[in-house]
Amino acid sequence: MDTLQFLMQGFAVAMTPQNLMFAMIGAFIGTLIGALPGLGPANGVAILIPLAFTLGLSPETAMILLTSVYAGAMYGGRISSILLNIPGDEPAMMTCLDGYPMAQKGRAAEALAISAIASFMGGLIGTIGLILLAPILAKFALTFGPAEYFALFMLAFATLGGITGKNPMKTVVAAALGIMISTVGIDHSTGTQRYTFGVLKLFEGIDFILAIVGLFAISELLLFIEERAGAGRKLIKVGKLLLKPMDIIRILPTTFRGGILGFIAGVLPGAGASLGSFISYTLEKQYLGKKSTFGEGDPRGVAAPEAGNNGASSGALVPMLTLGVPGSGTTAVLLAMLISLNITPGPLMFTQNAEIVWGVIAALLIGNFLLLIMNIPMVGFFVKLLSVPPMYLLPMVTMIAFVGIYSISHSTFDLYFMVAFGVAGFLLRKLAIPLVPIILGMLLGPEMEKNLGHALVISDGSWGILWGTPLAIGLWLFAALGLILPYIIGPILRRRMRSAITEGPVSD
Repeated sequence: MDTLQFLMQGFAVAMTPQNLMFAMIGAFIGTLIGALPGLGPANGVAILIPLAFTLGLSPETAMILLTSVYAGAMYGGRISSILLNIPGDEPAMMTCLDGYPMAQKGRAAEALAISAIASFMGGLIGTIGLILLAPILAKFALTFGPAEYFALFMLAFATLGGITGKNPMKTVVAAALGIMISTVGIDHSTGTQRYTFGVLKLFEGIDFILAIVGLFAISELLLFIEERAGAGRKLIKVGKLLLKPMDIIRILPTTFRGGILGFIAGVLPGAGASLGSFISYTLEKQYLGKKSTFGEGDPRGVAAPEAGNNGASSGALVPMLTLGVPGSGTTAVLLAMLISLNITPGPLMFTQNAEIVWGVIAALLIGNFLLLIMNIPMVGFFVKLLSVPPMYLLPMVTMIAFVGIYSISHSTFDLYFMVAFGVAGFLLRKLAIPLVPIILGMLLGPEMEKNLGHALVISDGSWGILWGTPLAIGLWLFAALGLILPYIIGPILRRRMRSAITEGPVSD
């Protein structure tokens, strides 16, 4: 009953005219961002964080705007996958396998409609799972002490990117780099300056908003210029929608299974929507067996990954809200937004900032309906966006990032710093070093250091306190597994993914 009562309070927050308006704006902008190949939800949210500060939005309104962008980008990623055979972002990669063949057969409108319905179902299942699981996990997290939180942060770093098949050593290097950056400034416990080099601006540390916008948005723009500058791409024509009720009924079991699998994958720290999409597609293909035509334009091959990645996007909010540990790259950016608003994510957030937590959850439910209503009739508009040459889109995106950052501090030094992070992010991505662990290191580094210090003070300097309880030991064991399993599971997943892509369509 408490959960239902809190949810009703959340609806009261989300249903105010201002919050509804920003939910609609966020869903619309998110779909536009998701439709552009390569940008993805993390970059979209990063670009709009400065705008939220510029407009002076309240914490709940800002989070509703950004989570709506997140949800909308997960929807929008399917458009370029189906029409161009180019994933809008990594989770939408599996949608190419059956979405593009459907488009080639003149069923582009049907594929887009099915993907919208599957995204709605997956997002709805994921949000319901968030409502049911988050309060339980938050109550459990209240039993954590400093040693358990330190072990939990180690688990978050250990599992980052491992299950999704990224190079574990490069992930460790990136996380270590992020933790190093987090130590810049004055140590609050001792008053010692660390890595400031006499620069007054560095005494307060490096603002992670600058780092996020630079590493994600600016580096993505540089890559966009390098790889996709020039004219827009030729699209497959979208005909009339001829979807029948029986076609929708046929995909419902697939979307239900995909949404549940995606939500479970999203809850795992570091796994995210990519794993949810991949698992949903491959397991559905195995489950249906010879009854399907996966890889040849089967509608269920579109529904499964779309339900999976949207279910995972809601699932990734569970560890972020309850433990303060992001479940994906986008939730790491959302975590930075919360911290910049002086809100500490974790179990106490459900009591101290209940209006924000439940307002965001209610907005996700509302947003799923808004996105479904918006995406089917307006798909023609989103499709036309893909034909616009990047040379016209890039200046607008760049302007938003620069104006937004300058409006926060009115400092040209911050602009130079943002560009420096952008160039660094561009070089790191060329070296295939992931950026999410860097952001996570910057966000969790201070809390990790603080909890380690508290634990050592409690134990009078004894390191044994870090593994002195069964819960702490369990977290350390899971962290060890998180470091080892990528070397076992990673190659298997990569082989299967390559096999699935090889069997699917080839881009013209």
